[in-house]
Amino acid sequence: MFFDTHTHLGSKQFDGDLPAVLTRARAAGVTRMVAPATDLANARKLLALAEHEPDVRVAVGIHPTDVDSVSGEGWISELRELALHPKVCALGEIGLDYFHAPAEGFTLAEWRSHQARVLTAQLDLAAELKLNVILHNRESWEDLTALVLPYSDRLRGVFHCFTGTLEQAKPLLEHGHLISFTGIVSFKNAGLIAETARSVPAGGYMIETDAPYLAPVPNRGKRCEPAYVADTARAIAGLRGETVEKVAADTTQTALQFFRGWD
Repeated sequence: MFFDTHTHLGSKQFDGDLPAVLTRARAAGVTRMVAPATDLANARKLLALAEHEPDVRVAVGIHPTDVDSVSGEGWISELRELALHPKVCALGEIGLDYFHAPAEGFTLAEWRSHQARVLTAQLDLAAELKLNVILHNRESWEDLTALVLPYSDRLRGVFHCFTGTLEQAKPLLEHGHLISFTGIVSFKNAGLIAETARSVPAGGYMIETDAPYLAPVPNRGKRCEPAYVADTARAIAGLRGETVEKVAADTTQTALQFFRGWD
């Protein structure tokens, strides 16, 4: 029984065969999936899907590379309304991204400032609604943690697709936050990330695919899909010297405590 805590089922890459993707996931033992949104339109698409899929829940939010899709104040009211949907289990995917170039019409300073404003507004909303958050970081670690950690008494975050060291993770875990591993841990050149997966305590981490990206070995280079979370679990089990059943049980229990609305 695997729990894929981050799978972009609303990606256009799944538009042609999503029913088959979900069937393969269930056949692989994936019993629960969280689908994070990237913008308001994507959130609506995912909620329409989740209404007919009992094993799918949705995180709604504005991804940092999509913050050019919102301006002013009206968008946060729309996001609040979407977040009240019974199939919403968290806010996400939200965060900061300093890797990609600014959207058209923004200077670098304006782009980063707008990302920070949108993130802060979503953190405020999550705290108001008592929802946890799924966090995106790309080359923005210090700024992201500086914005998120002050909310530690009001919400928990999962730093998804974590690629840092255990020393970076420790302050997060001490404040009740989590990290999550993708198929990167299965790569031969995983390095420090593999060491983190080996050392992080049970209850401090979850597993995900980030599908359609980052397919684990033995499917590296292919389109990723939620069935492959089982391969990520097997890779982590090997690193930790544990059974895959233990990794699956530990990460499922952690996810059930983190995300709202699951049995």
